[in-house]
Amino acid sequence: MAGRFPEGFLWGAATASYQIEGSPLADRAGPSIWHRFSHTPGNVQEGHTGDVACDHYRRWREDIALMRELGLKAYRFSVAWPRVLPEGTGRVNEAGIMFYERLVDGLLEAGIEPMVTLYHWDLPAALQDRGGWANSEVIGWFTGYARSMFRRLGDRVRLWITLNEPWVTAHLGYATGVHAPGMRDIFAAFRAVHHQLLAHTEVVKAFKAEGKGEIGIAVNLGPQHPASSSDADREAAERWDAYLNRLFLDPLFFGKYPEPVVDRFGWALPEGWEREVEKVKESMDFVGVNYYTRSVLAHDPEDPFLSARSVRQDAPHTDMGWEVYPEGLYEILTWIRDRYWGPRIYITENGAAFPDKLENGRVEDPKRVDYLRKHFLQADQAVGDGVDLRGYMVWSLMDNFEWAFGYTKRFGLVYVDYSTQRRVVKESGRWYACIIEKGEV
Repeated sequence: MAGRFPEGFLWGAATASYQIEGSPLADRAGPSIWHRFSHTPGNVQEGHTGDVACDHYRRWREDIALMRELGLKAYRFSVAWPRVLPEGTGRVNEAGIMFYERLVDGLLEAGIEPMVTLYHWDLPAALQDRGGWANSEVIGWFTGYARSMFRRLGDRVRLWITLNEPWVTAHLGYATGVHAPGMRDIFAAFRAVHHQLLAHTEVVKAFKAEGKGEIGIAVNLGPQHPASSSDADREAAERWDAYLNRLFLDPLFFGKYPEPVVDRFGWALPEGWEREVEKVKESMDFVGVNYYTRSVLAHDPEDPFLSARSVRQDAPHTDMGWEVYPEGLYEILTWIRDRYWGPRIYITENGAAFPDKLENGRVEDPKRVDYLRKHFLQADQAVGDGVDLRGYMVWSLMDNFEWAFGYTKRFGLVYVDYSTQRRVVKESGRWYACIIEKGEV
């Protein structure tokens, strides 16, 4: 491994604001859609909320010390939009933005590169009241917010991400209602897709005019394999590949939506989408890849969405029910290389949830070590085969609020005792620190 990764390769870890910060309304911050959603009974497992989470808003110095202990070269985190702009637009909340200034300064003092995600799902609730991502005005709202962040942090932050997993925002937030804002409206979902693409493009333009460094987008990707050699199963996998893997990348590189998506859902896209989507082509410096698993798909005419169903494989699975399939990371990285002309790539999320336990002051998590080792080797192979990979952000730095699953799933390199907020570096964290130090698995 040491001979393949480029000099300056960024080994890091990732988190998201609502999942770790806690104190969501502190210091005059506004509520987010996830604050509302988690406080609505029945939406989150065991009624959990992000009110305390990992208390990172108050314990960020302690958490930077943990990052130093792990030897991280980079830390990817997100900004809570309503902490900076309580109403989503207009007045900047000085206390909120200063929190992120202190965090960035602390990271830089520790020799850790900050990678800032502008949007990781916590839209200001005030903007959802005006339609959220389904309202075309969100393009201007998001651009104004981004400009505020560039002006305050652009002199210190080199790496920026516009949107995290915009497919999840649209599909789980607007189509199925599993995530905030909890809508079940296919029209709203495809407007959210389209407006996120346009907003991303405008923010990249603003960055190029006002900032220095690199800016990209983080997309969740995974191979979509047919369950058999039948034409029906192959076509089902192709539909899901177009909908999951190509829905955002094809517009960003080719200026058009994938044909299987247009054929099935073109009627749900906003009027004039063909002309508008041409404008988003080549509007970023890198692709952020969030990889966790693959899907194996069979044709299912009773499925109302894509006439497909996932077929569980006889293989190890994580606590999320996701198949452990390291080879999929290599497949995705080389697929991006070949389909999209070899862009610069960061792995912006990869990790696994397992039911970890704190015993005698230690957390033994050999399954996570094995998971990460196998995925690192796949990334190594991809680099050896010409993939321009610049960094690897393990998900997650610490156990946290796992969206609709609340605190029932643990992804962290660091164990969090939520009753006391005690942090304990897991064995996987210590192993990762050795990988970073030695540069080899």
